Amino acid sequence: MAALSAWFWSERFWLPHNVTWADLSEQAPGVEYPKPAHLFTALPLALGIFGVRILFERFIASACARSLHIHPGVGRRAQPNAVLEKVFTSITKNPDTRHLDGLSKQLDWDVRKVQRWFRHRRNQDKPSTHTKFCESMWRFTFYLGIFIYGVHFLWQVIPWMWDTRHCWYGYPYQPLSSGMYYFYVIQLAFYWSLMFSQFTDIKRKDFRVMFIHHLATVGLISFSYANNMVRVGSLVMCVHDASDFLLEAAKMANYAKFQRVCDSIFIVFSLVFFVTRLIIYPLWVLNSTMFESWDIVGPYPSWWVFNSLLLVLQGLHIFWSYLIARIAIRAVSRGKVSHYLYISFLLPWTRISGVLILH
Repeated sequence: MAALSAWFWSERFWLPHNVTWADLSEQAPGVEYPKPAHLFTALPLALGIFGVRILFERFIASACARSLHIHPGVGRRAQPNAVLEKVFTSITKNPDTRHLDGLSKQLDWDVRKVQRWFRHRRNQDKPSTHTKFCESMWRFTFYLGIFIYGVHFLWQVIPWMWDTRHCWYGYPYQPLSSGMYYFYVIQLAFYWSLMFSQFTDIKRKDFRVMFIHHLATVGLISFSYANNMVRVGSLVMCVHDASDFLLEAAKMANYAKFQRVCDSIFIVFSLVFFVTRLIIYPLWVLNSTMFESWDIVGPYPSWWVFNSLLLVLQGLHIFWSYLIARIAIRAVSRGKVSHYLYISFLLPWTRISGVLILH
């Protein structure tokens, strides 16, 4: 284990040339640098956030949903049937004609009755509008809160928001402030909590994709923290936080059937997404990580990894912006913007990952 740990935490990979972990451990009184061990704090905090989410959705979001006439409601459940349940869980959730005919003969049921059973059974696994509204309200509250905190924190006390070269001056000997520590740990804990909640929420068809996305998010936040790239990391997260709460607000308006409100928020979301991902991110963040850091610090192995990930992210921004524009044009032509909302969140610095038609 010692050999494995030494290989994983190799100074030649993580740190610039002529810098060692021992150098970072020799701190002046009152000075603290990011340490990988700090990240373990996020685990108990994630459990706390998960508990807060349960209470929030049950007592606050649910009450808001009811006030908007979004009631829990219990959909029609498929009658228990061991044969059909086995087919549903082990073979197919959408049987073709051959399966339908075989099951109809085996059970002595009409084919339409078998089809109806599978339709009801599929609907059982779908979260209700009430559930989706509560989840979106929780995410909206968190994303708005963390965005306000991040902007206030960067605006008030941090010079690198105005001059990104400060992200690299003195690197990696950059002290960690308490505000930065909380910003990082809370973001990390939130995504840990999303991983936990996947196993208690209604299992959806994108379960595996979302699990991988949460895992990647946790890995990227942890990577930038362990490497003390928290200054530029805070900029990346803040840029991406700018549009996330707008998306959740649009989804809530959609669930509440506020068509015009949903349309308006979606338009604002699209504009903010384009500005932050296609203009601010490449011209502000990537310029700093690729060129300013090269001049001030110079490249080293983890520098190449970090910038490679950020470039991949920019490629995804371009792809997603194309999809959003195409969906927006289609929605405007049909007059149904609220039926085409982007959902689910990938990486703390991407978040938008797919398209789902909301009914």
